[in-house]
Amino acid sequence: MRLDKYLKISRIIKRRTVANEACDAGRVFVNGKQARASYEVKPGDIIEISMGAHPIKAEVVSINEYAKKEEAGLMYKLLT
Repeated sequence: MRLDKYLKISRIIKRRTVANEACDAGRVFVNGKQARASYEVKPGDIIEISMGAHPIKAEVVSINEYAKKEEAGLMYKLLT
């Protein structure tokens, strides 16, 4: 699954266009490297997002094409 779509489905970022813009601006890193929106996310990847005052660091646990609000939080594990 594409990185921008994963960020939206897991509800880390609310809208896919915002996720896409964050990737284009260089604010999203996967496994320590700057990632494009087209990056294919895999379980075990570490995603770092530096938007706003609080950076987010999360590990990808699972990839689902669709997730309800209750299930979205189970797709990743927050680090720090």
